[in-house]
Amino acid sequence: MTSAQPNNPLHGITLEAILQQLVEHYGWAELGRQIDIRCFNVDPSIASSLKFLRRTPWARERVESLYVYMLRRRAD
Repeated sequence: MTSAQPNNPLHGITLEAILQQLVEHYGWAELGRQIDIRCFNVDPSIASSLKFLRRTPWARERVESLYVYMLRRRAD
């Protein structure tokens, strides 16, 4: 983490990196259950998911929230 925003787990990490870590941790099926969006449930891919998430703020917020939750659970 950088010293500019030491308490922000999203600072300096790309949406692609977030998505890759979530898929690695949960898998597509569980990710689709956690956040019920079509790009996670029907023929999922990183590319299609990134395209959707970049255009859909509410979905991106849910993905970022799940990522922060995952980080906190790992730290426990």
